[in-house]
Amino acid sequence: MIPGMNKKQMKQMERQMKKMGMKMEDLEGVKEVIIRFEDKELIIDNPSVSLMNVMGQETYQVDGKAREVELEYEIEIPDEDVEMVANTANVSEEEARAALEECKGDLAEAIMKLNQ
Repeated sequence: MIPGMNKKQMKQMERQMKKMGMKMEDLEGVKEVIIRFEDKELIIDNPSVSLMNVMGQETYQVDGKAREVELEYEIEIPDEDVEMVANTANVSEEEARAALEECKGDLAEAIMKLNQ
């Protein structure tokens, strides 16, 4: 159901949609919806989800309160990269590894950071 609409308005809207070849249904039992980005997720717990079908094209409407979760992932940094950054920036391998981890494995960014 669309927020702010009473049952009578909803029935009128459903009739109009049917005339236009549109079909809408509420999906029951949805526990969570997750929208993934490269560095975070939006998680909507216990959402209200509606499925609308217009001429074969499906559209989902999701209502609910979203919470943002930052993704943490561990990057495997090859020893060759650590050695190259350490030699180029003239620092220890420990400093080079720390810079690479902070820069998410980006060699150029790590070297620039160490040379500041």
